[in-house]
Amino acid sequence: MAPTAVMQSGKQYTTERVSLDDYAKQLTQTFAAGGLTPDQLCGLGEADLLTIPAGVVFHDPTEGMRAFWILLEGEVLSEKAEADGSRMRVYTARKGDSFGEVLLLTGKAPSIYLTASQPSIGLRLDENTFWNLMSCCLPVRKMVLANMEQRLQAHMAEAAHREKLISLGTLAAGLMHELHNPGSAAKRAASQLRENLMRLQELSLRSSSKAKSPDQLECMHDLLEHAVKSCHAPAMSSLEQADAEEAMSDWLESAGVENAYTVGPALVGIGFQQHELDCAKAAFASGGLSDALNWLESLVSSVSLVDAIEESVGRVSELVMAVKKFAYDDRCTLREVDVHDSIQSTLTILGHKMRQRQITVVKHFDAEQPNLRTTGVAVSQVWTNLIDNAIDASPEGGEIEVRTWSEPGFLVVSVGDHGAGIPEDQRARIFEPFYTTKPVGKGTGLGLEIVKRIVTQSFAGSVEIDSKPGDTRFVVRLPR
Repeated sequence: MAPTAVMQSGKQYTTERVSLDDYAKQLTQTFAAGGLTPDQLCGLGEADLLTIPAGVVFHDPTEGMRAFWILLEGEVLSEKAEADGSRMRVYTARKGDSFGEVLLLTGKAPSIYLTASQPSIGLRLDENTFWNLMSCCLPVRKMVLANMEQRLQAHMAEAAHREKLISLGTLAAGLMHELHNPGSAAKRAASQLRENLMRLQELSLRSSSKAKSPDQLECMHDLLEHAVKSCHAPAMSSLEQADAEEAMSDWLESAGVENAYTVGPALVGIGFQQHELDCAKAAFASGGLSDALNWLESLVSSVSLVDAIEESVGRVSELVMAVKKFAYDDRCTLREVDVHDSIQSTLTILGHKMRQRQITVVKHFDAEQPNLRTTGVAVSQVWTNLIDNAIDASPEGGEIEVRTWSEPGFLVVSVGDHGAGIPEDQRARIFEPFYTTKPVGKGTGLGLEIVKRIVTQSFAGSVEIDSKPGDTRFVVRLPR
Protein backbone atom coordinates (compact mmCIF):
# COMPACT_ATOMS: atom_id res chain seq x y z
CA MET A 1 0.00 0.00 0.00
CA ALA A 2 1.30 3.43 -0.94
CA PRO A 3 2.31 5.81 1.90
CA THR A 4 -0.44 8.19 3.09
CA ALA A 5 0.33 11.74 4.23
CA VAL A 6 -1.20 12.73 7.61
CA MET A 7 -1.45 16.31 8.94
CA GLN A 8 -1.07 16.76 12.68
CA SER A 9 -0.80 20.18 14.37
CA GLY A 10 0.02 21.79 11.04
CA LYS A 11 2.87 19.34 10.34
CA GLN A 12 2.94 16.30 8.08
CA TYR A 13 4.07 12.73 8.59
CA THR A 14 3.45 9.61 6.49
CA THR A 15 1.90 6.26 7.30
CA GLU A 16 2.06 3.06 5.27
CA ARG A 17 0.48 -0.35 5.82
CA VAL A 18 3.21 -3.05 5.89
CA SER A 19 3.58 -6.75 6.71
CA LEU A 20 5.31 -7.60 9.99
CA ASP A 21 7.09 -10.42 8.15
CA ASP A 22 9.12 -7.77 6.30
CA TYR A 23 10.41 -6.37 9.63
CA ALA A 24 11.18 -9.69 11.34
CA LYS A 25 14.89 -8.81 11.65
CA GLN A 26 14.25 -5.47 13.41
CA LEU A 27 11.63 -7.04 15.71
CA THR A 28 13.99 -9.86 16.59
CA GLN A 29 16.59 -7.28 17.68
CA THR A 30 13.98 -5.42 19.77
CA PHE A 31 12.95 -8.56 21.67
CA ALA A 32 16.35 -10.31 21.56
CA ALA A 33 16.57 -10.45 25.36
CA GLY A 34 13.52 -12.66 25.39
CA GLY A 35 15.05 -15.13 22.90
CA LEU A 36 12.83 -14.24 19.94
CA THR A 37 13.69 -15.81 16.56
CA PRO A 38 12.50 -14.57 13.11
CA ASP A 39 10.49 -17.72 12.37
CA GLN A 40 8.26 -16.99 15.40
CA LEU A 41 7.03 -13.79 13.69
CA CYS A 42 5.74 -15.36 10.49
CA GLY A 43 2.10 -14.72 9.62
CA LEU A 44 1.39 -12.24 12.41
CA GLY A 45 -0.35 -9.76 10.13
CA GLU A 46 0.19 -6.12 9.28
CA ALA A 47 1.11 -2.89 11.03
CA ASP A 48 1.37 0.83 10.18
CA LEU A 49 4.85 2.16 9.34
CA LEU A 50 5.14 5.83 10.38
CA THR A 51 7.81 8.20 9.10
CA ILE A 52 7.78 11.26 11.36
CA PRO A 53 9.78 14.53 11.11
CA ALA A 54 11.19 16.02 14.30
CA GLY A 55 8.74 18.06 16.38
CA VAL A 56 5.56 16.36 15.17
CA VAL A 57 2.95 15.18 17.70
CA PHE A 58 1.81 12.02 15.91
CA HIS A 59 -0.50 10.65 18.63
CA ASP A 60 -2.74 12.36 21.19
CA PRO A 61 -5.44 11.12 23.60
CA THR A 62 -8.29 12.75 21.68
CA GLU A 63 -7.89 10.09 18.97
CA GLY A 64 -9.17 7.53 21.49
CA MET A 65 -6.91 4.82 20.09
CA ARG A 66 -4.69 2.42 22.02
CA ALA A 67 -1.73 0.95 20.14
CA PHE A 68 1.59 -0.82 20.65
CA TRP A 69 4.62 1.00 19.23
CA ILE A 70 8.06 -0.23 18.16
CA LEU A 71 10.63 2.48 17.36
CA LEU A 72 12.94 1.51 14.49
CA GLU A 73 14.83 4.82 14.19
CA GLY A 74 15.00 8.14 16.06
CA GLU A 75 13.67 9.28 19.43
CA VAL A 76 10.11 9.78 20.78
CA LEU A 77 8.89 11.60 23.90
CA SER A 78 5.90 10.16 25.76
CA GLU A 79 3.96 12.70 27.87
CA LYS A 80 0.87 12.27 30.04
CA ALA A 81 -1.92 14.84 29.99
CA GLU A 82 -2.62 16.28 33.46
CA ALA A 83 -5.97 17.58 34.73
CA ASP A 84 -4.72 21.19 34.70
CA GLY A 85 -3.75 21.00 31.00
CA SER A 86 -0.04 20.52 31.62
CA ARG A 87 1.95 17.50 30.48
CA MET A 88 4.23 15.26 32.53
CA ARG A 89 7.06 13.45 30.74
CA VAL A 90 6.62 9.71 31.22
CA TYR A 91 9.18 8.07 28.99
CA THR A 92 11.77 8.73 26.28
CA ALA A 93 11.86 5.95 23.65
CA ARG A 94 14.96 5.36 21.52
CA LYS A 95 15.84 3.05 18.64
CA GLY A 96 14.79 -0.52 19.40
CA ASP A 97 12.39 0.39 22.23
CA SER A 98 8.76 -0.67 22.44
CA PHE A 99 5.99 1.12 24.38
CA GLY A 100 2.23 1.46 24.72
CA GLU A 101 1.69 -1.89 26.45
CA VAL A 102 0.56 -0.36 29.78
CA LEU A 103 -2.68 1.09 28.40
CA LEU A 104 -3.39 -2.06 26.40
CA LEU A 105 -2.83 -4.42 29.32
CA THR A 106 -4.68 -2.30 31.89
CA GLY A 107 -7.51 -1.28 29.57
CA LYS A 108 -7.23 2.37 30.60
CA ALA A 109 -8.34 5.22 28.37
CA PRO A 110 -5.60 6.85 26.24
CA SER A 111 -3.88 9.73 28.04
CA ILE A 112 -0.51 9.90 26.27
CA TYR A 113 0.93 12.39 23.76
CA LEU A 114 3.70 11.07 21.51
CA THR A 115 6.14 13.55 19.96
CA ALA A 116 9.11 12.82 17.69
CA SER A 117 12.08 14.69 19.20
CA GLN A 118 14.21 13.50 16.25
CA PRO A 119 13.29 12.31 12.74
CA SER A 120 11.82 8.90 13.53
CA ILE A 121 10.48 5.72 11.98
CA GLY A 122 8.25 3.34 13.89
CA LEU A 123 5.70 0.54 13.68
CA ARG A 124 2.19 0.95 15.11
CA LEU A 125 0.34 -2.27 15.98
CA ASP A 126 -3.40 -2.07 16.61
CA GLU A 127 -4.99 -3.93 19.53
CA ASN A 128 -5.81 -7.09 17.59
CA THR A 129 -2.29 -7.43 16.20
CA PHE A 130 -0.80 -6.75 19.66
CA TRP A 131 -2.87 -9.48 21.32
CA ASN A 132 -2.06 -11.87 18.50
CA LEU A 133 1.65 -11.15 19.04
CA MET A 134 1.29 -11.64 22.80
CA SER A 135 -0.54 -14.95 22.46
CA CYS A 136 1.74 -16.44 19.81
CA CYS A 137 5.20 -15.30 20.92
CA LEU A 138 6.33 -16.24 24.44
CA PRO A 139 9.59 -14.16 24.18
CA VAL A 140 7.56 -11.06 23.23
CA ARG A 141 5.14 -11.70 26.08
CA LYS A 142 7.99 -11.95 28.60
CA MET A 143 9.62 -8.74 27.39
CA VAL A 144 6.35 -6.77 27.26
CA LEU A 145 5.35 -7.81 30.80
CA ALA A 146 8.85 -7.03 32.12
CA ASN A 147 8.74 -3.59 30.48
CA MET A 148 5.29 -2.94 31.91
CA GLU A 149 6.44 -3.81 35.44
CA GLN A 150 9.43 -1.44 35.19
CA ARG A 151 7.30 1.41 33.83
CA LEU A 152 4.59 0.99 36.44
CA GLN A 153 7.23 1.06 39.19
CA ALA A 154 8.81 4.18 37.71
CA HIS A 155 5.39 5.81 37.37
CA MET A 156 4.52 4.95 40.98
CA ALA A 157 7.79 6.44 42.20
CA GLU A 158 7.24 9.61 40.17
CA ALA A 159 3.64 9.94 41.34
CA ALA A 160 4.66 9.42 44.97
CA HIS A 161 7.32 12.10 44.55
CA ARG A 162 4.73 14.47 43.09
CA GLU A 163 2.37 13.68 45.97
CA LYS A 164 5.08 14.59 48.46
CA LEU A 165 5.84 17.82 46.62
CA ILE A 166 2.13 18.69 46.60
CA SER A 167 1.96 17.99 50.36
CA LEU A 168 5.05 20.12 50.98
CA GLY A 169 3.57 22.89 48.85
CA THR A 170 0.35 22.81 50.87
CA LEU A 171 2.29 22.81 54.13
CA ALA A 172 4.56 25.62 52.94
CA ALA A 173 1.57 27.76 51.93
CA GLY A 174 -0.04 27.18 55.32
CA LEU A 175 3.23 27.88 57.10
CA MET A 176 3.61 31.22 55.30
CA HIS A 177 0.19 32.31 56.55
CA GLU A 178 0.92 31.00 60.03
CA LEU A 179 4.19 32.94 60.19
CA HIS A 180 2.63 36.07 58.72
CA ASN A 181 0.22 36.60 61.63
CA PRO A 182 2.70 36.51 64.55
CA GLY A 183 5.28 38.33 62.41
CA SER A 184 2.86 41.18 61.69
CA ALA A 185 1.75 41.29 65.34
CA ALA A 186 5.37 41.52 66.54
CA LYS A 187 6.11 44.28 64.01
CA ARG A 188 3.08 46.33 65.11
CA ALA A 189 3.94 45.85 68.78
CA ALA A 190 7.56 46.89 68.20
CA SER A 191 6.41 50.05 66.39
CA GLN A 192 4.03 50.95 69.22
CA LEU A 193 6.71 50.16 71.78
CA ARG A 194 9.06 52.63 70.09
CA GLU A 195 6.39 55.34 70.36
CA ASN A 196 5.77 54.45 74.01
CA LEU A 197 9.48 54.65 74.87
CA MET A 198 9.73 58.09 73.28
CA ARG A 199 6.66 59.17 75.26
CA LEU A 200 8.11 57.73 78.48
CA GLN A 201 11.33 59.64 77.90
CA GLU A 202 9.42 62.87 77.34
CA LEU A 203 7.29 62.39 80.48
CA SER A 204 10.33 61.38 82.57
CA LEU A 205 12.27 64.50 81.51
CA ARG A 206 9.26 66.67 82.28
CA SER A 207 8.74 65.02 85.68
CA SER A 208 12.43 65.16 86.64
CA SER A 209 12.44 68.93 86.36
CA LYS A 210 9.91 69.16 89.22
CA ALA A 211 10.76 68.36 92.83
CA LYS A 212 8.75 65.53 94.44
CA SER A 213 7.48 65.39 97.99
CA PRO A 214 7.91 62.21 100.09
CA ASP A 215 4.16 61.50 99.74
CA GLN A 216 4.36 61.79 95.96
CA LEU A 217 7.39 59.48 95.78
CA GLU A 218 5.70 56.89 98.02
CA CYS A 219 2.51 57.06 95.95
CA MET A 220 4.44 56.59 92.69
CA HIS A 221 6.32 53.66 94.24
CA ASP A 222 3.03 51.94 95.20
CA LEU A 223 1.49 52.52 91.75
CA LEU A 224 4.63 51.27 90.02
CA GLU A 225 4.79 48.14 92.20
CA HIS A 226 1.14 47.41 91.34
CA ALA A 227 1.83 47.82 87.61
CA VAL A 228 5.03 45.74 87.55
CA LYS A 229 3.29 42.85 89.33
CA SER A 230 0.77 42.93 86.45
CA CYS A 231 -2.17 42.49 88.77
CA HIS A 232 -5.05 41.76 86.41
CA ALA A 233 -8.65 42.43 87.24
CA PRO A 234 -11.03 39.51 87.74
CA ALA A 235 -12.60 38.31 84.50
CA MET A 236 -15.51 40.54 83.50
CA SER A 237 -18.08 40.36 80.77
CA SER A 238 -17.65 42.71 77.83
CA LEU A 239 -20.42 44.96 79.15
CA GLU A 240 -18.96 45.07 82.68
CA GLN A 241 -15.51 45.86 81.35
CA ALA A 242 -16.84 48.64 79.11
CA ASP A 243 -18.71 50.18 82.06
CA ALA A 244 -15.60 49.99 84.29
CA GLU A 245 -13.39 51.60 81.61
CA GLU A 246 -15.91 54.38 81.00
CA ALA A 247 -16.27 55.09 84.73
CA MET A 248 -12.48 55.18 85.19
CA SER A 249 -11.98 57.44 82.16
CA ASP A 250 -14.72 59.85 83.37
CA TRP A 251 -13.07 59.98 86.81
CA LEU A 252 -9.66 60.72 85.28
CA GLU A 253 -11.09 63.39 83.02
CA SER A 254 -12.77 65.07 86.01
CA ALA A 255 -9.37 65.03 87.76
CA GLY A 256 -7.81 66.88 84.82
CA VAL A 257 -5.76 63.96 83.45
CA GLU A 258 -4.76 64.25 79.78
CA ASN A 259 -5.61 61.35 77.47
CA ALA A 260 -8.11 60.15 80.08
CA TYR A 261 -9.88 57.80 77.68
CA THR A 262 -6.55 56.15 76.76
CA VAL A 263 -5.20 55.92 80.29
CA GLY A 264 -8.50 54.64 81.79
CA PRO A 265 -8.77 51.30 79.90
CA ALA A 266 -5.06 50.58 80.56
CA LEU A 267 -5.47 51.07 84.31
CA VAL A 268 -8.64 48.93 84.42
CA GLY A 269 -6.80 46.24 82.44
CA ILE A 270 -4.24 45.72 85.24
CA GLY A 271 -6.81 45.81 88.02
CA PHE A 272 -6.73 49.43 89.21
CA GLN A 273 -9.91 50.77 90.79
CA GLN A 274 -10.81 54.38 91.47
CA HIS A 275 -10.23 54.22 95.25
CA GLU A 276 -6.68 52.95 94.62
CA LEU A 277 -5.92 56.19 92.78
CA ASP A 278 -7.21 58.44 95.60
CA CYS A 279 -3.69 58.60 97.06
CA ALA A 280 -2.38 59.85 93.74
CA LYS A 281 -5.11 62.48 93.52
CA ALA A 282 -4.34 63.65 97.04
CA ALA A 283 -0.55 63.49 96.67
CA PHE A 284 -0.52 65.38 93.39
CA ALA A 285 -3.19 67.89 94.36
CA SER A 286 -0.77 70.70 93.66
CA GLY A 287 -0.27 69.41 90.09
CA GLY A 288 1.50 66.66 88.23
CA LEU A 289 -1.27 64.01 88.47
CA SER A 290 -1.74 63.99 84.69
CA ASP A 291 1.96 63.40 83.99
CA ALA A 292 2.21 60.72 86.69
CA LEU A 293 -0.73 58.67 85.40
CA ASN A 294 0.25 59.10 81.74
CA TRP A 295 3.73 57.88 82.65
CA LEU A 296 2.19 54.90 84.43
CA GLU A 297 -0.05 54.13 81.42
CA SER A 298 2.94 54.25 79.06
CA LEU A 299 4.84 51.85 81.30
CA VAL A 300 1.90 49.43 81.55
CA SER A 301 1.35 49.61 77.80
CA SER A 302 5.05 48.95 77.16
CA VAL A 303 4.99 45.86 79.36
CA SER A 304 1.92 44.59 77.45
CA LEU A 305 3.66 45.21 74.13
CA VAL A 306 6.74 43.30 75.27
CA ASP A 307 4.43 40.42 76.25
CA ALA A 308 2.84 40.56 72.78
CA ILE A 309 6.26 40.46 71.08
CA GLU A 310 7.37 37.56 73.29
CA GLU A 311 4.17 35.66 72.52
CA SER A 312 4.53 36.29 68.76
CA VAL A 313 8.16 35.19 68.69
CA GLY A 314 7.20 32.13 70.74
CA ARG A 315 4.54 31.30 68.16
CA VAL A 316 7.10 31.55 65.36
CA SER A 317 9.46 29.25 67.29
CA GLU A 318 6.61 26.80 67.84
CA LEU A 319 5.86 26.72 64.10
CA VAL A 320 9.51 26.26 63.18
CA MET A 321 9.79 23.41 65.67
CA ALA A 322 6.64 21.76 64.28
CA VAL A 323 8.03 21.90 60.74
CA LYS A 324 11.40 20.62 61.93
CA LYS A 325 9.75 17.64 63.59
CA PHE A 326 7.79 16.93 60.43
CA ALA A 327 10.76 17.34 58.08
CA TYR A 328 13.16 15.19 60.12
CA ASP A 329 10.57 12.64 61.15
CA ASP A 330 12.16 9.78 59.18
CA ARG A 331 15.81 10.77 59.56
CA CYS A 332 16.35 9.75 63.14
CA THR A 333 17.86 6.71 64.81
CA LEU A 334 15.77 4.45 67.01
CA ARG A 335 14.05 6.61 69.60
CA GLU A 336 10.90 7.19 71.64
CA VAL A 337 8.28 9.11 69.62
CA ASP A 338 5.51 10.97 71.47
CA VAL A 339 2.48 10.37 69.25
CA HIS A 340 0.49 13.21 70.84
CA ASP A 341 3.36 15.58 70.11
CA SER A 342 3.56 14.29 66.53
CA ILE A 343 -0.20 14.78 65.99
CA GLN A 344 -0.10 18.27 67.53
CA SER A 345 2.74 19.29 65.19
CA THR A 346 0.62 18.19 62.23
CA LEU A 347 -2.41 20.13 63.53
CA THR A 348 -0.21 23.20 63.94
CA ILE A 349 1.01 23.03 60.36
CA LEU A 350 -2.50 22.46 58.97
CA GLY A 351 -4.05 25.09 61.26
CA HIS A 352 -4.38 27.70 58.52
CA LYS A 353 -6.34 25.36 56.27
CA MET A 354 -8.74 24.59 59.11
CA ARG A 355 -9.24 28.25 59.98
CA GLN A 356 -9.97 29.07 56.34
CA ARG A 357 -12.98 26.75 56.49
CA GLN A 358 -13.78 27.48 60.16
CA ILE A 359 -13.21 23.86 61.11
CA THR A 360 -12.59 23.04 64.76
CA VAL A 361 -10.60 20.13 66.15
CA VAL A 362 -11.77 18.11 69.16
CA LYS A 363 -8.93 16.15 70.75
CA HIS A 364 -9.54 13.23 73.12
CA PHE A 365 -6.03 12.13 74.02
CA ASP A 366 -5.29 9.12 76.21
CA ALA A 367 -3.98 10.15 79.63
CA GLU A 368 -1.20 7.59 79.33
CA GLN A 369 1.88 8.88 77.54
CA PRO A 370 1.57 7.32 74.06
CA ASN A 371 5.18 6.61 73.11
CA LEU A 372 6.36 4.44 70.23
CA ARG A 373 9.88 3.08 70.01
CA THR A 374 10.67 3.65 66.36
CA THR A 375 13.00 5.33 63.89
CA GLY A 376 10.15 7.67 62.91
CA VAL A 377 9.53 6.28 59.40
CA ALA A 378 7.33 9.20 58.43
CA VAL A 379 4.70 8.70 61.13
CA SER A 380 3.80 12.40 60.76
CA GLN A 381 2.95 11.72 57.12
CA VAL A 382 0.22 9.33 58.30
CA TRP A 383 -1.42 12.02 60.46
CA THR A 384 -0.98 14.66 57.75
CA ASN A 385 -2.77 12.60 55.08
CA LEU A 386 -5.60 11.51 57.39
CA ILE A 387 -6.23 14.97 58.86
CA ASP A 388 -5.90 16.69 55.49
CA ASN A 389 -8.49 14.29 54.04
CA ALA A 390 -10.78 14.94 57.01
CA ILE A 391 -10.51 18.70 56.39
CA ASP A 392 -11.39 18.24 52.71
CA ALA A 393 -14.35 16.00 53.59
CA SER A 394 -15.74 18.26 56.34
CA PRO A 395 -18.40 20.88 55.61
CA GLU A 396 -17.51 24.50 56.31
CA GLY A 397 -17.78 25.18 60.02
CA GLY A 398 -17.52 21.44 60.70
CA GLU A 399 -15.64 19.47 63.30
CA ILE A 400 -12.78 16.96 63.20
CA GLU A 401 -12.21 14.51 66.03
CA VAL A 402 -8.81 13.04 66.89
CA ARG A 403 -8.77 10.34 69.54
CA THR A 404 -6.04 8.17 71.03
CA TRP A 405 -6.38 5.19 73.34
CA SER A 406 -4.49 2.08 74.34
CA GLU A 407 -5.23 -1.57 73.68
CA PRO A 408 -3.09 -4.51 74.83
CA GLY A 409 0.15 -4.16 72.87
CA PHE A 410 -1.23 -1.42 70.63
CA LEU A 411 -1.56 2.35 70.45
CA VAL A 412 -4.74 3.36 68.60
CA VAL A 413 -5.35 6.68 66.82
CA SER A 414 -8.69 7.63 65.28
CA VAL A 415 -9.30 10.56 62.92
CA GLY A 416 -12.96 11.32 62.21
CA ASP A 417 -15.02 13.84 60.29
CA HIS A 418 -18.72 14.57 59.80
CA GLY A 419 -18.77 14.85 56.02
CA ALA A 420 -20.83 13.00 53.45
CA GLY A 421 -19.09 9.68 54.08
CA ILE A 422 -17.60 7.15 51.67
CA PRO A 423 -20.08 5.07 49.64
CA GLU A 424 -19.93 1.37 50.47
CA ASP A 425 -19.04 0.39 46.90
CA GLN A 426 -15.93 2.62 47.04
CA ARG A 427 -14.53 1.60 50.44
CA ALA A 428 -12.79 -1.49 49.10
CA ARG A 429 -10.79 0.66 46.68
CA ILE A 430 -9.85 3.76 48.67
CA PHE A 431 -6.41 2.35 49.59
CA GLU A 432 -5.59 1.55 45.96
CA PRO A 433 -2.88 3.69 44.29
CA PHE A 434 -4.29 6.55 42.19
CA TYR A 435 -7.89 5.93 43.29
CA THR A 436 -9.53 9.13 44.52
CA THR A 437 -13.05 10.30 45.27
CA LYS A 438 -12.03 13.96 45.11
CA PRO A 439 -12.84 16.20 42.11
CA VAL A 440 -10.44 16.20 39.15
CA GLY A 441 -7.26 18.09 40.00
CA LYS A 442 -7.88 17.97 43.78
CA GLY A 443 -6.21 14.68 44.64
CA THR A 444 -3.63 12.23 43.34
CA GLY A 445 -5.15 9.13 44.88
CA LEU A 446 -1.93 8.34 46.77
CA GLY A 447 -2.60 9.80 50.24
CA LEU A 448 -4.39 6.80 51.72
CA GLU A 449 -2.15 4.37 49.85
CA ILE A 450 0.84 6.02 51.55
CA VAL A 451 -0.94 5.82 54.92
CA LYS A 452 -1.59 2.10 54.55
CA ARG A 453 1.91 1.38 53.25
CA ILE A 454 3.62 3.20 56.16
CA VAL A 455 1.33 1.70 58.82
CA THR A 456 1.40 -1.88 57.54
CA GLN A 457 4.94 -2.15 56.15
CA SER A 458 6.91 0.13 58.48
CA PHE A 459 4.99 -0.51 61.71
CA ALA A 460 3.27 -3.87 61.04
CA GLY A 461 0.06 -2.14 62.09
CA SER A 462 -3.39 -1.86 60.54
CA VAL A 463 -5.75 0.79 59.16
CA GLU A 464 -9.52 0.37 59.30
CA ILE A 465 -12.37 2.57 58.09
CA ASP A 466 -15.87 2.98 59.46
CA SER A 467 -18.02 5.30 57.38
CA LYS A 468 -21.63 6.35 57.15
CA PRO A 469 -23.17 9.69 56.14
CA GLY A 470 -22.14 12.27 58.72
CA ASP A 471 -19.56 10.09 60.47
CA THR A 472 -16.36 8.72 58.91
CA ARG A 473 -13.48 7.41 60.99
CA PHE A 474 -10.06 6.05 60.09
CA VAL A 475 -8.61 3.92 62.91
CA VAL A 476 -4.86 3.26 62.97
CA ARG A 477 -3.44 0.56 65.25
CA LEU A 478 0.31 0.67 65.85
CA PRO A 479 2.19 -1.99 67.82
CA ARG A 480 4.07 -0.39 70.67
